[in-house]
Amino acid sequence: MATGLGLGYLPFAPGTWGSLLGILLAYGLSFLSLPIASLTLIAFIFFAIWCATHAETYFKKKDASQIVIDEVCGMAISLFCIPFTLQNIFIAFLLFRLFDIVKPFPARLFEQKLKGGYGIVLDDVMAGIYANVMLQGIRLFL
Repeated sequence: MATGLGLGYLPFAPGTWGSLLGILLAYGLSFLSLPIASLTLIAFIFFAIWCATHAETYFKKKDASQIVIDEVCGMAISLFCIPFTLQNIFIAFLLFRLFDIVKPFPARLFEQKLKGGYGIVLDDVMAGIYANVMLQGIRLFL
């Protein structure tokens, strides 16, 4: 699960592939009521933290590139409560990847200071929140 159903083993850009899997999770959540979707996403975040913690031990490396469940979470957050259109998916994907790479405050702090799965997942959760808020703003402005 931590490897995104094996996508983390792909030799080129495993985090990007994990982000694409996050689009599928977001699509599934879009069919649920807001309270159920919210609880499901929160539960998935805690599951991802648990998985990432165990995967880090398994790979014997801090935030191993094979662990992509964090990108799955972040991308799903990027699209949460956003109408599911190709344009929105594309913009959310670009914004999430940008914020995941740049890691604006406090994302980088989470990655550096938190141990185990918390550090692995919560920086991507923040990147997803930033992407979602930015996309909501873009949609409101346009």
